[in-house]
Amino acid sequence: MEKLALTCIQVKSGAVALFSNGGEVSAVLSALCRTLHVPHLDVSPRFDYTANQSDSYTINLHPSRDLIDQAFSQLTGYLNWTRMGVLYEDYGYGELNMLNVAADGRDMYALRCARAADYRPALAQLKAQKVKHLIVDTDRRQLHKLFRANNADSGMVTDNGYFVEDILIIITIIIIFDIELFDLEDFLYNRVNMSGWRLVDRDSDKVKDTLQVMEKFHPIGASILTGGHIKTETALIYDAVQVLALALASVKEVHPANVTCDSDAPWPHGKELRDNINTVSAHGLTGPIEFKDGVRTSFKLQLMRLAGGEGGGSVVAGQWSPGEGLAVTDPAAYMRDPPPNVTLTVVTVEEKPYVMVKEGWNLQGNARFEGFCIDLLARVAARAGFHYRLRLVPDNMYGVRDPVTGQWNGIVRELVDRKADIAVASMTINFARETVIDFTKPFMNLGIGILFKVPTSQPTRLFSFLNPLAIEIWLYVLAAYILVSFTLFVMARFSPYEWSTSTHVCGHETKLLTNQFSVCNSFWFITGTFLRQGSGLNPKATSTRIVGGIWWFFTLIILSSYTANLAAFLTVERTVLPIQSAADLAAQNQVQYGTLNGGSTMTFFRDSNIDIYQKMWHHMSTTSPPALVSSYEEGVRRVLGGNYAFLMESTMLDHRVQRDCNLTQIGGLLDSKGYGIATWKGSPWRDKISLAILELQERGVVQILYDKWWKNTGDVCNRDGKDSKANALGVQNIGGVFVTLLCGLALAIVVAILEFCWNTKKNATQGRQSLCSEMGQELRTAMRGGSSNSRTVLRQGCSRCSPATHVPPAPSRYNEVTSLELLYPGTYTRHQLQQPHGATSDLIAVCR
Repeated sequence: MEKLALTCIQVKSGAVALFSNGGEVSAVLSALCRTLHVPHLDVSPRFDYTANQSDSYTINLHPSRDLIDQAFSQLTGYLNWTRMGVLYEDYGYGELNMLNVAADGRDMYALRCARAADYRPALAQLKAQKVKHLIVDTDRRQLHKLFRANNADSGMVTDNGYFVEDILIIITIIIIFDIELFDLEDFLYNRVNMSGWRLVDRDSDKVKDTLQVMEKFHPIGASILTGGHIKTETALIYDAVQVLALALASVKEVHPANVTCDSDAPWPHGKELRDNINTVSAHGLTGPIEFKDGVRTSFKLQLMRLAGGEGGGSVVAGQWSPGEGLAVTDPAAYMRDPPPNVTLTVVTVEEKPYVMVKEGWNLQGNARFEGFCIDLLARVAARAGFHYRLRLVPDNMYGVRDPVTGQWNGIVRELVDRKADIAVASMTINFARETVIDFTKPFMNLGIGILFKVPTSQPTRLFSFLNPLAIEIWLYVLAAYILVSFTLFVMARFSPYEWSTSTHVCGHETKLLTNQFSVCNSFWFITGTFLRQGSGLNPKATSTRIVGGIWWFFTLIILSSYTANLAAFLTVERTVLPIQSAADLAAQNQVQYGTLNGGSTMTFFRDSNIDIYQKMWHHMSTTSPPALVSSYEEGVRRVLGGNYAFLMESTMLDHRVQRDCNLTQIGGLLDSKGYGIATWKGSPWRDKISLAILELQERGVVQILYDKWWKNTGDVCNRDGKDSKANALGVQNIGGVFVTLLCGLALAIVVAILEFCWNTKKNATQGRQSLCSEMGQELRTAMRGGSSNSRTVLRQGCSRCSPATHVPPAPSRYNEVTSLELLYPGTYTRHQLQQPHGATSDLIAVCR
């Protein structure tokens, strides 16, 4: 009541605004000012004002509790806190408000500590819950009591961050904003990682200039400062006065309130002044200042961390603002310094090229191992600051949870039981493992691929030279060949320009009309032009020349296409894979497939909700013989044995494929994941190792190690080397051409014999000689090489010529021509002219 009476006196005396710094007086002033319409400026972080109400006249310069909760939530998320404790006093933020920090599912244990005697029991309870991270909301004067309770009877926190009896605190975040005003001497050497927020940027020029002015005003100004620093509460009051001054300057006319608590009449200028305060935008000692409905929405919190050791103090590690969120500028500040000479137990699994045991060497300890992970571990340990003792996991398993018992095996079990500190291997990061152990940032990204044996080349056919064109194209070419030949024959007989006249003596002078394009000659002309050879025949008419020209164009395209494809078909080895993707695997039963038993790939298929992968898992888990293998080596051997596809991580798949030309990858990747270094849950080494991995990746060290163990080992399969030449063509490639040649020669010999026999029989009949005599005469003439023209005699019956008259054979050019049968009754007589080799030529004799 005394404070209320004093407030009424201030208002009655003409105060245009009231200030408060928390406590019960803030609630009293808020209610009074709402009635009297007098602006109320509060600087308390813990006052539950009703600023969001439209009739509220309270404006709070302290950052709102909701925004501070967001800052804490982002910070604990950045630090990956999954389990934390909260200690608060009865006047503090309280359990309900701090539980907002854990709204995303993180475990939080909030305990109230109203007295100093409550600290030790509270710490013991948090230890029982295996809580290693602590948030403290307490008065700064109680901070020393908290740490004394933490250290009493048990000494200080150990160097490795573990409990000593009921010692708990590893990281302490203090909600108050005056960490720099504490006496931190007791904490500099205790290896306590203490952090807090700072609202006043003491390094800014505005703050430095203001503090220098304050120090000149003795004793009032100097008494405000503490060790050269200003309290957050004092800075907020300073900014509140500045905000009020700016608001008053923008009001056109203002008179003193002159209102009383006994009257319900409000101050008429109060609403205008309140609205002006809400529109102020300034930059004070606490940073940028802006309001929305009485709530401060613009500010910047600096994240301060206690730097231990001699000459230590608080240093800036990052900042947070409502618009930009958390930005940690010094990630290394949250990595605890490694204990001196600490040796960690590292477990691994032997797997090429990640971890391999050297053969033929009498080595001990870590020197027994080599590989990508071994080199990576050495560089990580040098940067993280620890020594290590390496050993293989007994069951040689990465770790999978038994769906019946819920127990883990392999590496995961070793870490869960704390038998090992970290695990370095080709270990996949997945959700199931992340629930029981921790992983660092991935050092390698990968996915699931399908390993398969390269199919053997298809047996080469004897007539492989026909492969460049499909069978239907060959049939179309044959049809075109016949069609064009008959078209040329018909065009030549209908066109008068294809006929020619020659003079022949048959007792009397005779004129003969001849046509060179008989049926046989038409086919011969088309054949010669198709094979790019001359035929001795030349079209004369425009129509026949058009037929010939379009046929030449057709053969140009066909032969060019054939020649271009022939080189590729005969020199490039073509293989046909029976499967092309995971869907092909799931849709067939001929090729068996499986994966590593107890690995993350098996877990991927077992727990997948995709129909194809569920079908594949059912096949792998029920087929006989078993599709799951005990090691990658066994899986590769089964692939090389044929009729088996192995599902494995892409990095290992690349390593195998690059070293064995009989192996290949089918399709793309089925998923995307990464390899990481594993630690037991809550290990302080995880973040330190993650930073080391990120540094190695940025420097390109990880890529160098990858090239060393994947590409530069000397046993890489050369599939497409620069010195490789085209495959030489063998008999199996073009032997068909020789067979075709022999068949053509044989056919020509048979036709020649038939022609010889037919001509001999014909001559014997005309000459009234025996067949044997005529055949002997023909053989003797052929063997002597005599000209057939000198012995060929035509015996023809012409009504005006004597039958005894011998007509010399037609000139040799008639061997290639024949006559068109244009018989005009009563004018022409048809004769048959005997030509060499028994051929005949139709002609029309004009006898005079």
